[in-house]
Amino acid sequence: MRAVLTWRDKVEQCIYDLAFKPDGTQLILAAGNRLLKRFASGSADKSVIIWTSKLEGILKYTSWSAVSSWHHHPVFPGFCKQRVHNDSIQCVSYNPVTHQLASCSSSDFGLWSPEQKSVTKYKSSSKITCCSWTNDGQYLALGMFNGVISIRNKNGEEKVKIERPGGSLSPIWSICWNPSREDHNDILAVADWGQKLSFYQLSGKQIMRERSLNFDPCCVSYFTKGEYILLGGSDKQVSLFTKDGVRLGTVGEQNSWVWTCRVKPDSNYVVVGCQDGTISFYQLIFSTVHGLYKDRYAYRDSMTDVIVQHLITEQKVRIKCKELVKKIAIYKNRLAIQLPEKILIYELYSSDSSDMHYRVKEKMVKKFECNLLVVCSNHIILCQEKRLQCLSFSGVKEREWQMESLIRYIKVIGGPPGREGLLVGLKNGQILKIFVDNLFAIVLLKQATAVRCLDMSASRNKLAVVDENDTCLVYDVHTKELLFQESNANSVAWNTQCEDMLCFSGGGYLNIKASTFPVHQQKLQGFVVGFNGSKIFCLHVFSMSAVEVPQSAPMYQYLDRKMFKEAYQIACLGVTDTDWRELAMEALEGLEFETAKKAFTRVQDLRYLELISSIEERKKRGETNNDLFLADVFSYQGKFHEAAKLYKKSGHENLALDMYTDLRMFEYAKDFLGSGDPKETKMLITKQADWARNINEPKAAVEMYISAGEHVKAIELSGDHGWVDMLIDIARKLDKAEREPLLLCAHYFKKLDNPGYAAETYLKMGDLKSLVQLHVETQCWDEAFALGEKHPEFKDDIYVPYAQWLAENDRFEEAQKAFHKAGRQGEAVRVLEQLTHNAVVESRFSDAAYYYWMLSMQCLEIARADPAQQDLMVGKFHHFQHLAELYHGYHAIQRYTEEPFSFHLPETLFNISRFLLHSLTKDTPLGISKVNTLFTLAKQSRALGAYKLARHAYDKLQGLKIPARFQKSIELGSLTIRSKPFHDSEELVPLCYRCSTNNPLLNNLGTVCINCRQPFVFSASSYEVLHLVEFFLEEGITDEEAVSLIDLEAPRHKRENKWQEVTSSNAQTLRLEETQDSMGDDDPFTAKLSFEQGGSEFVPIVVSRSVLRSMSRRDVLIKRWPPPLRWQYFRSLLPDAPITMCPSCFQMFHSEDYELLVLQHTCCPYCRRCIDDSGP
Repeated sequence: MRAVLTWRDKVEQCIYDLAFKPDGTQLILAAGNRLLKRFASGSADKSVIIWTSKLEGILKYTSWSAVSSWHHHPVFPGFCKQRVHNDSIQCVSYNPVTHQLASCSSSDFGLWSPEQKSVTKYKSSSKITCCSWTNDGQYLALGMFNGVISIRNKNGEEKVKIERPGGSLSPIWSICWNPSREDHNDILAVADWGQKLSFYQLSGKQIMRERSLNFDPCCVSYFTKGEYILLGGSDKQVSLFTKDGVRLGTVGEQNSWVWTCRVKPDSNYVVVGCQDGTISFYQLIFSTVHGLYKDRYAYRDSMTDVIVQHLITEQKVRIKCKELVKKIAIYKNRLAIQLPEKILIYELYSSDSSDMHYRVKEKMVKKFECNLLVVCSNHIILCQEKRLQCLSFSGVKEREWQMESLIRYIKVIGGPPGREGLLVGLKNGQILKIFVDNLFAIVLLKQATAVRCLDMSASRNKLAVVDENDTCLVYDVHTKELLFQESNANSVAWNTQCEDMLCFSGGGYLNIKASTFPVHQQKLQGFVVGFNGSKIFCLHVFSMSAVEVPQSAPMYQYLDRKMFKEAYQIACLGVTDTDWRELAMEALEGLEFETAKKAFTRVQDLRYLELISSIEERKKRGETNNDLFLADVFSYQGKFHEAAKLYKKSGHENLALDMYTDLRMFEYAKDFLGSGDPKETKMLITKQADWARNINEPKAAVEMYISAGEHVKAIELSGDHGWVDMLIDIARKLDKAEREPLLLCAHYFKKLDNPGYAAETYLKMGDLKSLVQLHVETQCWDEAFALGEKHPEFKDDIYVPYAQWLAENDRFEEAQKAFHKAGRQGEAVRVLEQLTHNAVVESRFSDAAYYYWMLSMQCLEIARADPAQQDLMVGKFHHFQHLAELYHGYHAIQRYTEEPFSFHLPETLFNISRFLLHSLTKDTPLGISKVNTLFTLAKQSRALGAYKLARHAYDKLQGLKIPARFQKSIELGSLTIRSKPFHDSEELVPLCYRCSTNNPLLNNLGTVCINCRQPFVFSASSYEVLHLVEFFLEEGITDEEAVSLIDLEAPRHKRENKWQEVTSSNAQTLRLEETQDSMGDDDPFTAKLSFEQGGSEFVPIVVSRSVLRSMSRRDVLIKRWPPPLRWQYFRSLLPDAPITMCPSCFQMFHSEDYELLVLQHTCCPYCRRCIDDSGP
């Protein structure tokens, strides 16, 4: 910082105060006749005057007697006067926001505003020496002679009182609020005659360090933005301080005390008023203090801080020095900062190129005077006019160089630590190279003009110099030859990444020069200080910026001269994608494949990279024809005619033919056909057809394919478009030996729903198997069966799909027959098992019973057909029969519990639930609920009087998980059944028709008699015990013989003959012959029953031929099971109660029940065998 005196004036009176007009155009003094638009003045005559810019007073208030209205003053016409102050006015201050005026005297202060007619006065405990308003105009600070600072609001009320330590010995002589809008807190600068400068917040809290002044301050004022403070007083000079109170220097020395100083608004101009009447006007010039090394730029900020900026990453770090920063130097990981009394050496924490953390390495506590400062790895270089001094970081002078002329420029150009080289430019035009460890300077060259700026290229082979005539001169370091020169240059920098490129600035332009090519210009303000790759570092006024400059222009200059490698090096510095592609294309056409490959890699063009790779492979194989390589390049670039000419020139017409064919340029392709070769002609037609197909002209493409013999493609295209007529024409023209196209035709016929044409095609080929599959797929079963009759080898191919189709359409009986015909018994069983499982899951228990019965009969068929599986299938037969009976009965239980109304009698539900209870002694089949069964049994038992059985059922239910809908009913039933007798109704007790034993309702043995163990036979509808007894044949009696013996019906004595009728003249009497055995030999089967009954094990009834002859055919029911099962014989013990047996499923019914069910369902209720109209 340096101060330049702009003008100086002197008046006779002491300058006590002064003020600038807000726009800075006028200056008003406290003495003299220069006035400001609407300002106030206070004087020793105890009056305050409000003036206009035309020097007209508009208001005056004095210390005369107070009045309540305005009066004309005899001296100041138009003035109003009021008595306000009792003493002389010490200071006045306008509110920066409103027009409120504060005027202060020795004993009080007043507040006036244009809106009010009177001036409000407030007493003061001491003489007020100074005052200042806050930025927002809300508070007024008053400085007093007794060392007290009073902060008041707009209404004059004291909010904060600050007492300085010196009290009345340290009167407050000047105060000022910081006008900065950026600070969040209002800061008050206080200067007292205790020779201290201190700072306070609005709350009264002291902040920052208190500064000693060593003189009595008379005035303190801030710059417009609050960044600096001016302070003047008894030391007869004005000093510049930072806003933190750090002294920066002297603005100007005077001959007497400085009573007032002010800064011109929004400028660096300062006006000073002295006791002897001198008025001085200074301009403050803040020079740029900075340093640059490659991409790191360090500069001074706020005079006491240093900011290091990374020009690439835009990172910044601030180093607070708290003293005036005089010089800055930066080099690699070193940073040197010169302060008034010392030099600080900083280093980076790490070697990372992007690291921005600095720490202090050394402190050189000594005052140095120098023009320029340079830092190296281990040394500090001081430039003092003609002398250079090299100091170690400890402050020891190691070397000194004395120059012939003034040093104008110095720069570190790198080197090993401790041996760095310096480039030095002198005023006499001499340029030297100095090494830190060498006492002797090396003269690089000598020119006639003074050096202003210089730089050396990356390889140290070229030197660029800017002289005092704004000329940029470039020399060869070794030959001292002037290579070229350019005018209008003020600074120059070589590109650190490219040897032959430099840039220089001047005249508002940036100039980039590559090698000896013409200069490329673009507009840019400032000085070029560095050039790294595509970034140019430019200093404009006080800011450093990195400008991204595309290197397109120099790259194209190299391309014009076919210097591809040099152009690539320039492009690497930074060009656009378009420039990269242009470089790649130019290099490719110049057959510079290495450069082209690198450039195409940059733009990620895989297509051209594949081309280059293929050319390189061909070159490795020995190909050397550059015309052929260039033809390939032209074809890739779309220059087809040029490529064709080169193909023809190199003797490869076939490549030109392929190229034009691929491009669908068939007219050009015909020019390159050989001597009418049919294969080439066919190939050309085929490709033309492909092209017609791609451009959506399929009919023309089909015709071309047919003419070229490409029948498969013609068929595919016709089939894809659904042209059946064209397909059948092609199929009929084809020979039957051409199986592939014929099969494709048949495929499309089937796809397009034309089975007739498909069958015709298969017959033409003689492909009967495919014909069978066609009939099956189209479900033309009659045609398939007819074909199967002629060709039995296709039996499985027809009947298996037919059976599956029947099963899918719920035609299971027909499906079984079809499976039988196809010999797929296992598959039939699996289909039925799946259907059965689905029926159970869906709670269709009647269907499940029917399917299980069908499964059992299917197993029986398998057992008869395959002796190897006989035992397994017979076991499955009995298991499925049992399941069918269970699900048939449970169907009624499920409907009773799930539906609101029941279609069965209570006795039927009672019998069914008892049957299920006795049958479910082991595992419960899927879908059958024990809860539903026991719940039905409990309710029907209670209703029919079987209370003991009902109680048992309720007890059993307590151990099961009961649905919520049954919970209340079961709990109530369990309670109320306790009030019933503990026995069952005798009418419900089942009777064994073999031994005449009454069996309990709850039978532990299940469905057999507890006495003779004879199995009960149940009705399939009411589930009552039928009056049937099963008997077995003696050894040696076949089923056919037994039937023939039963059919004989030998006569036997009737039981009625036991009663004898006697007629006399007076009466008729009946007498029972007591001597004859009632069971006698009249019925041998009955005798068999009485003889064999009883015992703990079941003893079956075995009958002989004589017993069979005695039986009546209508009393015997025979289950005529197919092999390998034996027939079962049952004898009815109550012939008058007829029983009907279904001839299909062999289930027994009371005849009346069976007839009713047949009338309802028109079929057997169990096996669903349809009943003929003629009768059951």
